[in-house]
Amino acid sequence: MQERAEVTRRAVLSTAAVLFEQHGYVGTSISDVARASGYTSGAIYFHFGSKEGLARGVLEAHFAEWPRYVECWESQDAPVLDRLVGLSVAVAREFRDNVIVRAGNRLWSERGIIPVSLPRPFVGWIEVTARMLTAAEAAGELAPGVDAERTARVLVSSFYGTHTVSDALNDRRNIEDAVSDLWMMLLPGLQAAPVDAAKCLEGARTLLAATRGKPAPNMK
Repeated sequence: MQERAEVTRRAVLSTAAVLFEQHGYVGTSISDVARASGYTSGAIYFHFGSKEGLARGVLEAHFAEWPRYVECWESQDAPVLDRLVGLSVAVAREFRDNVIVRAGNRLWSERGIIPVSLPRPFVGWIEVTARMLTAAEAAGELAPGVDAERTARVLVSSFYGTHTVSDALNDRRNIEDAVSDLWMMLLPGLQAAPVDAAKCLEGARTLLAATRGKPAPNMK
């Protein structure tokens, strides 16, 4: 019974994510989700309570995507900055290709009209980035004087700004190139001498190729 309930919940969330991503919070109703998913409105209300609860469920699923990626990239045997760059590109791909992630991003942008408490964005990414920068400093990869906490805030802000522009201009079709361009601008100020941003990007691409198609470890 519990397994069936979880299957239903996942199917409803997946359908709701498609509709929220396409039409936004206001433009999506429980009836729309019921019609598209094949489940009754009663079943949806049973699992989520309300449209607000359904939106929160999509956002929670959005945030739940990330811990397994972080664990995967932090645990790899490679230079820390290569791993940080690779992680950023892997996340960029999810924002382009994963409807749960895209729907969560749209719902968060519409948070002012969703009357329910929502998870805070960005804080976890700033913590992860600061932790990886601290590890890079300990490994001698970081330039002297780089403050991990302040730099992490700048990197996360720059990353999400790049996403916003790419989304507005071409639906994130060029997001990998845009993130690579961002790193080419930022890495020379982060790396210890000799500066070689292209080598770091190449290392990240090698790691991405090695992990492509492999599921990231599940942290549950």
